[in-house]
Amino acid sequence: MESIIVIVHVIVAIAIVGLVLLQQGKGADAGAAFGSGSSNTVFGSAGSGNFLTRSTSIAATIFFITSLSLAIFARQNTGVGAVEGMPIVNPSLLEQPAAPATDIPQVEASQAPANDASDIPVVADEVPVEPAN
Repeated sequence: MESIIVIVHVIVAIAIVGLVLLQQGKGADAGAAFGSGSSNTVFGSAGSGNFLTRSTSIAATIFFITSLSLAIFARQNTGVGAVEGMPIVNPSLLEQPAAPATDIPQVEASQAPANDASDIPVVADEVPVEPAN
């Protein structure tokens, strides 16, 4: 049933695009305002709708109905927190790593920097005294 509604939805969407592109807009008769025709049709009432206008409105109504029904199907197919019966793709993701004993990051011996005393500054034991003026 859902696949039939999807097919109808796509066909109606394509039909709406085609019908809208085939229609002549109300602004196409704007030249009538400058004396080249009846000013009754310029941005005014178009009278009774022709075949293309009625077809577009029917196709739009069908499109809205199919959109609403597809939304209802989608809502019914989603369960709130329902994971029963669904396969677990990667069971290792369920395992949580052990918490460290302290908040201090641990550095492995292979990652630790080499103890090189050349980058430690040397501090003189005696502090020079300034002469009094």
